[in-house]
Amino acid sequence: MEVANSMKRKRHDDDNHGEVDLSLLEAVEKSQNAVEVLDLRTLKKLVLSFERRLKENIEARLKYPDQPERFADSEVELHEELEKLKILAGAPELYPELVNLNAIPSILNLLSHENTDIAIDVVHLLEDLTDEDVLEDNDEPARILVDSLIENNVLELLVQNLQRLSDKDPDEMSAVYNTLASIENMIEVKPAVAELVCERTKLLRWLLGKIKVREFDSNKQYASEILAILLQNSTANQKRLGQMNGVDVVLQAVAMYKSKDPKTSDEEEMLENLFDCLCCLLMPLENKERFVKAEGVELMIIIMKQKKSAYASAIRALDFSMTNYPPACERFVDVLGLKTAFAAFMGKASASSLTLSIPISKKNKKERYQEELEERLVSLIASLFGGILRGSRRERLLSKFVENEYEKIDRLMELYIRYSDRVKAETLRLEQLELDDLEMDEEEKYNRKLESGLYTLQLIAVILGHLWCSEHPQMRARIELLLKQQKLTKKDIKDILEEYHDNIGDVDGAEEKERAQTRIQKIISSF
Repeated sequence: MEVANSMKRKRHDDDNHGEVDLSLLEAVEKSQNAVEVLDLRTLKKLVLSFERRLKENIEARLKYPDQPERFADSEVELHEELEKLKILAGAPELYPELVNLNAIPSILNLLSHENTDIAIDVVHLLEDLTDEDVLEDNDEPARILVDSLIENNVLELLVQNLQRLSDKDPDEMSAVYNTLASIENMIEVKPAVAELVCERTKLLRWLLGKIKVREFDSNKQYASEILAILLQNSTANQKRLGQMNGVDVVLQAVAMYKSKDPKTSDEEEMLENLFDCLCCLLMPLENKERFVKAEGVELMIIIMKQKKSAYASAIRALDFSMTNYPPACERFVDVLGLKTAFAAFMGKASASSLTLSIPISKKNKKERYQEELEERLVSLIASLFGGILRGSRRERLLSKFVENEYEKIDRLMELYIRYSDRVKAETLRLEQLELDDLEMDEEEKYNRKLESGLYTLQLIAVILGHLWCSEHPQMRARIELLLKQQKLTKKDIKDILEEYHDNIGDVDGAEEKERAQTRIQKIISSF
C-alpha cells in the first residue's frame, strides 16, 4: 500500500474570496499618495504611525471603558493604519526590518482586541503578508517573518480568535477562511508548524467540530483540507487526533455521502479531503483498531455497494486499514466484503453507475481512475492474503479464485502481463538513458520502475505466490497454463519476488522487515 500522496492543492475561492480586495487597493492608493517608494524609510514611517494610533486607542479605551463613542474614532484610525500595513506584502524583502522594528508583537496582540473587527483586520493582514505568491523566491525573509510570528504566539492567538468568530457573519466567515490560509502559508514556509499548532492550540478540536456540521460551505471544505495537511506527514498528529475520537468523527463525516453524491466540485473536493484524512489516520496501529471498532470496515463496504462518488475512496480506506493489521482483514471477510471486493476486481461495478464518481479534473481522467482502482484492489487483496494466514477465512479467500472457472486467476494474469510489459518498457528506457550518458544510481532506477507500475506487479506476484502455496492442484495448473500461453515460466514470477524481497524497507522497524522477508522467501521457495 502506498502512502497518501501530498494533499496540498490550490484553494478554490468562493465568490467572496474571489473578488478584488478593495480594502487592499484603497491601502495601496493611500500609501502611494503618501509616499512614492516602498523602502526602509517608508517602512519606519508606517510602523511609527501604526504604533502611535495603537497607543492612542489603548489610552482611549482605558480612559473611557464604558463610553464606546469616546474611543470609536481611534478605532477607525487604527483600522486605517492596519490597512496601510498591507502594502508591505509588495516588498517581502523588508520583512526582516519589520521584525527588527519590533512591530510583530504589537500587531499580534491586536488579535485579542475587544473589537472583533480590529482582530479581523490583523487576520487579513497576516494572510496578505504570508501569501504563497508573495513569499515565492523570498525564502529567507519568509523564514524570518514566520519565525518571529511563531515566537510571538501567532498560533495561539489566531486559534483563540478563531473560536470567537461566527459563520453567520460574512466578515467573520471571511476571517475564518483567512485564519486557516495564514496557518497553511506558515506551514508552507516552516513545515514544523504543522505539529506546533496542534501541540500548542485547540485547532484540531476546532477542525473536528467544523467537519461535523452537516451543511456544506467553503470553510468546511477548507477545514477538511487543513486537517489533511496537518495529518499527512505527522504520526504525532495522527495519534493525537485518534485520541480525540477523530476516527469516529471523520467516519461520520464521510457517512453523509454513503448513498448520495456531492452537489458541486467544491463539495467533491471536500469529500476527497475527508478520505485523505481518514487514510492518514489509518497509518498508526491504534487508529486501525479504532476504525474496526467504529465499524469503519462495514461503512466502506456499504459505500462500495452504493457505487456513489466515494466508491474508489472507500476501497483506498479499506486498503490502508488492512495493511499489516489482521483484525481488519478478518472483519472484512466476516461481514461478507469478499463478494463486493472481487466484483470490483473483476470490473463488474457497471460503468454507468461509476460515471458520476469519476472526477472531472485532468488528474482523474476515466482511464487513470480505472487504473488507480485496479492498483488499489490488487493492494487490498494482497493485504487480505497477508492478514489471513489460516482457517476458514483463508479457505473462503482462496475459494474466490476457484469459482466461475478460475476467472479471478485469469484476471490476475491479465493484469500481470499488462504491468510486466509496462515495467519492461521503463527498464529499456532507463537503459537507453544510461547509453546516452545520463548517470542514475540503482535506487533512482528502482524508484522509476516503481512509478511505472513495478509495485503493483510485485503485489500481483505475491498474490500468485499465495495461490501457489495453497497447493491447490487446479489453481496451480491454471497458473502454469496461463504462463505457458504467454511464453513465461514460474521463474519470471520468482525473479519479481526476489527483487521485491531484496528491496523491502525497514520503515516499520528491523523486526517487521525480517518477518516480511521471511514470508516472501517462503513463497519464493514454494515455486
